[in-house]
Amino acid sequence: MGLKFLLCLALLLVWGTTRHQVNARLVVNRSHVADSFRSLVSGVGSQLARGFPRPKELLRQSKQLFIGLPERAVFGTIHQLCASALSSNAITPKISPNIDKMFFQLRTACNRYSHPLLKANEMWASPEFDPKKKVVILATGWTTTVNETDTIDVFAKAYACRGDVNFVAIDAGSFVDTLYTWSAFNTEELGMHIAKGLEQLEKIVPLKNIHLIGHSLGAHIMGAAARYFFESTGKLIPRVTGLDPAKPCFNEGEALSGLMRGDAEFIDVIHSNSGVLGKRNPTGDVDFYPGGLDPLPPGCVSVTCAHARAWEYFAETIYPGNENNFLGARCTSLTRLREHKCPKQDVPMGYAAPTNIKGSYFMEVRGEAPFGMKGDKTRSLANDQCGKCPDATKKA
Repeated sequence: MGLKFLLCLALLLVWGTTRHQVNARLVVNRSHVADSFRSLVSGVGSQLARGFPRPKELLRQSKQLFIGLPERAVFGTIHQLCASALSSNAITPKISPNIDKMFFQLRTACNRYSHPLLKANEMWASPEFDPKKKVVILATGWTTTVNETDTIDVFAKAYACRGDVNFVAIDAGSFVDTLYTWSAFNTEELGMHIAKGLEQLEKIVPLKNIHLIGHSLGAHIMGAAARYFFESTGKLIPRVTGLDPAKPCFNEGEALSGLMRGDAEFIDVIHSNSGVLGKRNPTGDVDFYPGGLDPLPPGCVSVTCAHARAWEYFAETIYPGNENNFLGARCTSLTRLREHKCPKQDVPMGYAAPTNIKGSYFMEVRGEAPFGMKGDKTRSLANDQCGKCPDATKKA
């Protein structure tokens, strides 16, 4: 009964993550599910003797999935299942991505220009790409695609408003729009291919002008890209920004380490769903905790809302005039900050974060846009029109 129980529970928990995702569009082969299921259970079984949660504890936690009790225990169990399978080398990604179907997509206010990931030189040499401008490349998380996500649209509009950036999105849909555990494994392979594109980019754009940004699984993808780029060239990417880097399946020092300080010259991380879908512990050179360590920041009542807040906060700071909307102080908790027990530093989070700072920074946030305490509603209304295509008929 023990093995059958774990078999059923593993499938429940792996699939259970989809119940808490927005716009989940998982279409997978049943044989793939069965194969992944068996390998996951095999990995879990080999770890039971090492202190893995016993059936009674797992059953108690899994029931919470059905009755809507705290999600932290559910995702924590998924994290434990994945970690055990990883440590036993018993699970592998069952949906291998077709790299030929992956693209870099250059966004302008009016158009989208896609080029194969393996032919990145075509994009960097295209007339729509301006080598005199900075380059920002964004990778999003699980169950998002380049043409169907608010994250990319919002970032594209904000950078179009700023006007001094080539904004590029990674079409990672075929890599990360699968069962979560397979998606986690694919982050390393995707990062390796992005690194090859970065090698081509560096030939025409100064390395100092390249900035990688990733949300959720995308943060780990960009960490891997920076690591492989360094491995190949001996050069560090100047900046990688992690927006609530995904927690489930990623542990520092294990097979899937994910984004870590040292992957680039400067790693800044924004935590918005600490300890649930996003990592809680410091991950970068500087870690920002807007709203503190609470997994639900002001204005959110679900983990999906909280997980998205990180990219919403960053996007707000991209608009000219909003660079200092979020000002934080180096501290150990939001409580100490409120008690005035932290040095008054006023360090900006997001677009204008200084690249010479270290440590953990806390700040208050609002529950609705503009989220930054220094945000201005009048300025936000003005920004709403900035970065839009002047002729809607030109939109792709």
